[in-house]
Amino acid sequence: MRWLFDEHVLDVDQRELRRAGAVVAIEPQVFDVLVYLIRNRGRVVSKDDLLCSVWGGRIVSDSALANRINAVRTAVGDSGGDQKLIRTFPRKGFRFVGSVTEETAPLASALPGVDATAKFPLPEQPSLVVLPFADMSPERNEGHFADGITEDLITELARIRWLFVIARNSAFAYKDRAVDVKQISRELGVRYVLEGSVRRSGQRMRINAQLVDATSGVHQWAERYDRDAGEIFAVQDEITSSVAAAVEPHLLVAEGNRTAYLSQDELSAWQLVARAQSQYWRLTKEDFDASITSLTQALERSPDFAPAQALLAFALGFAAHMGWVERGEWIPVARRHAERAIALDDRNPWGYSALGYAAMMQRRTEESLAAFRKAVALTPSSAAAHGHLSHGLAFAGIADEAIKHGEIAMKLSPLDPAMARFMGGIAIAHYTARRFEETIRLTRDNLRIRPGFQGAQRLHCASLAQAGRIQEARAYLSTIRQTHRPPLTIEWVRNNVPYQTPELMELFIEGLRKAGLDG
Repeated sequence: MRWLFDEHVLDVDQRELRRAGAVVAIEPQVFDVLVYLIRNRGRVVSKDDLLCSVWGGRIVSDSALANRINAVRTAVGDSGGDQKLIRTFPRKGFRFVGSVTEETAPLASALPGVDATAKFPLPEQPSLVVLPFADMSPERNEGHFADGITEDLITELARIRWLFVIARNSAFAYKDRAVDVKQISRELGVRYVLEGSVRRSGQRMRINAQLVDATSGVHQWAERYDRDAGEIFAVQDEITSSVAAAVEPHLLVAEGNRTAYLSQDELSAWQLVARAQSQYWRLTKEDFDASITSLTQALERSPDFAPAQALLAFALGFAAHMGWVERGEWIPVARRHAERAIALDDRNPWGYSALGYAAMMQRRTEESLAAFRKAVALTPSSAAAHGHLSHGLAFAGIADEAIKHGEIAMKLSPLDPAMARFMGGIAIAHYTARRFEETIRLTRDNLRIRPGFQGAQRLHCASLAQAGRIQEARAYLSTIRQTHRPPLTIEWVRNNVPYQTPELMELFIEGLRKAGLDG
């Protein structure tokens, strides 16, 4: 696909912008913003639209967004004063207003995910190869460590059931070879390449890793790890776990972003799951409704697709927790989807996390914790699995262990889109341990990330009251009651908030009553 406008040509497939025939230097993220504006030129694009599609829902300051818009304008020869191509609509967003002509590539190269020269076509689900990490040490004597990191990452990433990972022997065929990632994509049929290097100086180790979309050459993620050499296997295990944990959420964000320019009807079952992933962790009713629609469509197209069964179960469980669907009606439905996901693939942690959530909502505490623990056992490097277990433990009043798993989740994936949920489990645990000031700190931080997160709002209100800040708690309750859906009452809390014992429930309700809640 190419777009012609003004004196520019924007080639989406080649990720290239030209002006009057000359290539324009443009950063990858700026390129993505421009593409999104042009694709959606028929409407005003809001700040939230851009954050969802280009930044994967991550929190970005207004100044950072403004810088990117200015960079887009500079790239296409526009300015904030002229606004001949990109117009700003105050408090609403931006719109590409230039006249655009589309040129579609030949059919053979336009098919999504297929290169006409490929030896292997890209599979429907995301595919990845871990290239042998390079030994960059001055003496080149860390090859065994670099190979160990590579092999462990292949093993660890292969645990991710929705990810197709190339086997060791094929990956190591590229050792000590300088090969373009696009060539690797064609030769192996993979969309993503994970590559890196190892360097040792004295007793210090530096490991670099980067995740690349091999079809376009665009970097999705990169990180550097500096460690004391210490016990070699301990360092190797820590790095492997950290890299694998970081890769999973970034892959999900990348897969979700790939669906941003397609209509719902154009998406495959996996793409619908990826889109739902990018929707539901924003923790609003509208986004959960959209995710449930996506997942229902995925199952219409592929009824035995375990990831869709599992994620739909989890989404329904969370929606019941928030009160967006009726708990008595929909938790049994969520449970059936979770059980079906496990029956289809009993090695998929998503199914066990979903079953744990449904059992937690039914106050089947032992079953819930067993399912959450099973998910962690299947994928120890999954931040999401640790985060779900943290919630289960917190609602059961097992505070110290809940905090431990929540902190593991945050350490494994410090930039995770689900960070608000990780923090939420820790906050609940502190509340059950009557550490109310700590709960206030965590819920305040949580609400800065996800201002509309009703669970954090309720906990913040109860904590303020329990800490003796009654006037502040009552003012906050008055504010959140205006937006809480369904209406917040004591009866609703008893029915929907899954504290696992009567004592814990009464502790929570006590805080809300002190804040002035009744009914």
